[in-house]
Amino acid sequence: MVSHSGLITVMQRAARKAAPRIRRDYNEVEQLQVSKKGPADFVSMADKRAEQTLIEELQYARPDWALLTEESGLIEGDPSKPRWIVDPIDGTTNFLHGLPHFAISIAVEDKKPDGTPEITQGLVYQPLTDEAYWAEKGRGAWLNERRLRVSSRRHLDLALIGTGMPHFGRGDVATWSRIYGAIAPEVCGIRRMGAASLDFAWVAAGRLDGFWEDDLDPWDSAAGILLVKEAGGFVSDYRGQDRMFERRQYLAANSDLHSKLHKLLAGSLR
Repeated sequence: MVSHSGLITVMQRAARKAAPRIRRDYNEVEQLQVSKKGPADFVSMADKRAEQTLIEELQYARPDWALLTEESGLIEGDPSKPRWIVDPIDGTTNFLHGLPHFAISIAVEDKKPDGTPEITQGLVYQPLTDEAYWAEKGRGAWLNERRLRVSSRRHLDLALIGTGMPHFGRGDVATWSRIYGAIAPEVCGIRRMGAASLDFAWVAAGRLDGFWEDDLDPWDSAAGILLVKEAGGFVSDYRGQDRMFERRQYLAANSDLHSKLHKLLAGSLR
């Protein structure tokens, strides 16, 4: 069995505690109570129930830690301690349409000695398949008990790239179209899956060779970024810098493809 810290055990236990109800709700998706939270952005009772379970489990394990969650916002804690970043169902629109591609995402945000925040643990858990993608800073990325490495492909014409697309009420269609127009002719395929946390996890696992998206929230991306980095990949903003959360821009791939994708992406935005 792979050795990991107690925090990974807490995160996996919380996710697996929430998973059975998510699976039941998924199988009864037509009966779910759904309310609009914003344009093309839905929140269901399934989200709320899953988040409540996650909060209860995480607070039981670390009662003085803050939580940043998609549905409840910021739940205050001891500012000197780390905090949890939680998305109970990333890919809610997929979930509500019966598409089996969504995940629970949990990350731990701590502080470096200089006070700047960093993600130290991350988990992306697929309730339907029991796939637990997890990572700890300096200890690698894993799928259950299998070590993950990013793709070794070096040529864009062999690369399968993931992305997120603008849609009603969210995103900049013109900017995305310019980036797509620069990247699409150079790669073997582009996929839009609808759950960014799993896109990052699939880059870490080598299922996707790269991924770009902007306008993501921390709960969509925090765990996934650590997965890619610990699997040997690179993640940057669109300017090639480490300011993803600030700029809400994300480009992930192995070192060779990241450099090539970044040139195409940056050139399209000039």
